[in-house]
Amino acid sequence: MIRWRSLFSLHRGPFRKHVRQFSLLEYHSHQLLKQFEIPVPHGFVVQSPEAARDVVYNIGAPSVLKAQILAGGRGKGKYSSDGKGGVRIVDSADEAFENASKMLGYSLVTKQTTSSGILVNKLYIYKSVDIAQEFYVAITFDRQRYMPVLLMSDDGGVNIESNVNQLQRFWFHLSTGITPEIAAYIEAQFGFSDDDMGVVTHILRQLVKLFREKDATLLELNPLVRTTEGSLMCLDAKFNFDDSAKFRQPELVSLEEHLPEEKDEYEASKLGLSYVRLEGNIGVIVNGAGLAMATNDLVTLYGGNCANFLDIGGGATKETLSKAFSILQGDSRTKGLFINIYGGIVRCDMIAESILAASTAMGGFRIPVVIRLQGTNYEKGLELGSSYIIQTSGLDNILLEADFDAAAKKIVELTNG
Repeated sequence: MIRWRSLFSLHRGPFRKHVRQFSLLEYHSHQLLKQFEIPVPHGFVVQSPEAARDVVYNIGAPSVLKAQILAGGRGKGKYSSDGKGGVRIVDSADEAFENASKMLGYSLVTKQTTSSGILVNKLYIYKSVDIAQEFYVAITFDRQRYMPVLLMSDDGGVNIESNVNQLQRFWFHLSTGITPEIAAYIEAQFGFSDDDMGVVTHILRQLVKLFREKDATLLELNPLVRTTEGSLMCLDAKFNFDDSAKFRQPELVSLEEHLPEEKDEYEASKLGLSYVRLEGNIGVIVNGAGLAMATNDLVTLYGGNCANFLDIGGGATKETLSKAFSILQGDSRTKGLFINIYGGIVRCDMIAESILAASTAMGGFRIPVVIRLQGTNYEKGLELGSSYIIQTSGLDNILLEADFDAAAKKIVELTNG
């Protein structure tokens, strides 16, 4: 599963930091663990109650049904259908059918989702395991030491969130991995037997190999369990990967899924643009985070609310800008568009040409558009806008305004009006 925000969280506020990572659902993570010879349950993915019943009939009960969504806290979450959680143990095939009927096609609300929750269309099912002990295991980067770190605790599962201080940390180099010295310390610290330690060392070394070969930023096994029969097995996994390494990981990228509310952000990222979704009704296109914050403050000052920010950066083309306009105009919440560009690397005349191209391709803007251009070639941009966009094309819902304050005030007036 993905988007883990308990131990490794980031604020998703209006200007949250964009972490360059992509993630996988739990069952995809299990498949990846299998490829690296790390023990996981033999699971099945279903998308209908009938399929859930058939799986449990074949593998036997008790079995575990787990909602597959991009959020943690599923076990303690609540379904819109019956108020129960997203992880359930069933004792028969018929019980699997009944529970799957209340899970598939309904929204699950957890502490990591919005109040409306996330629609569930897949369940992951495997035979229930009798657990003797739970461990927490994770590999991530220590950004202060500029090296990877192994995190472990013998208090895994949901308990780890309230016992973060009990985490043991073992720093290592990717070139050497888990050394015999680290393994010896882990054996002494956690009281593993020699037989257990052989399996634990194998798991940790394979995890480091996965971390290195797949460009991971976080691999989290929680819990890694010892069963009552004495075997070690990973029951849940949460992985994040470096977004900038996507070109090296086409197989992983093909597995990536996105939340419905992140569709626009995903479409923009494919164009090399940064998109942040907000809660208002004024779409904003800027170039630079500082200008984005200043624009938000000024729009808010004049009584408006931004629906999003789309940062075109310094390498945007006519084609990417045309697509960017289409993304923003396709958001039903957006009632007005404020294009606020300071030309440095990006030339103002190119922005003006892109606006015209986008408008032509879409048959005109359906919402008011206020354009403010300053910087490189801004006179040419204004000239294009005044003489070509408005006079030639007759786009009377596109307004040009050189003054920042006046432009912000105008888009608020047009949107509210």
